[in-house]
Amino acid sequence: MSLREPLVTVFMVRPTLDGLPAHPLPSPFTLRPYRPGDEATWARIESLSDPHTAVTADLFEEQFGADEAELSARQRYLCDGDGAAVGTITAWHNDDYPGRRYGRVHWVAIVPSHQGRGLAKPLLASCLELMEELGCEGAYLTTEPPRIPAINLYLRFGFTPDVRSEDQRRAWQAILEQVKDEFRPAVEAVLEQYT
Repeated sequence: MSLREPLVTVFMVRPTLDGLPAHPLPSPFTLRPYRPGDEATWARIESLSDPHTAVTADLFEEQFGADEAELSARQRYLCDGDGAAVGTITAWHNDDYPGRRYGRVHWVAIVPSHQGRGLAKPLLASCLELMEELGCEGAYLTTEPPRIPAINLYLRFGFTPDVRSEDQRRAWQAILEQVKDEFRPAVEAVLEQYT
């Protein structure tokens, strides 16, 4: 399987939230919670950061529902020095992954004009810290094989592949050739366990 073949969703897991890496948010950036009306803010950020994903008016509610209190507790927006939202992440939930109460790192995005500035690390760190505060036992996420920079970030934060099918094993085999050398042993160890 190559990274050019039809996309297979791959899973990554961090079994505990112990020893989370600290990555403070650089000045003048701030984080704020969801507030009513942020559906349009979220759609703008997602559309700009990933033009290949169809962000429709219904997608936000389809993914997150409409409970504003829950959204305020779980969704964060990265804001620049002028207060404009330039990124988003959600500490979503799954009370049965796999049979445990895991948080889901969901819909991570930073607009292109702010990518490459090291902002994804503090954004992800804040999400995992929030999950810990919310009582999650661990964390998981889904992504796609071409998202190598994101996969490297997740590996740096202690996530490892969670292989659930032969298609996913083949996808991870292709990913293995693209990730940073320092992360290859962790990916190889998981692939060796999958039979």
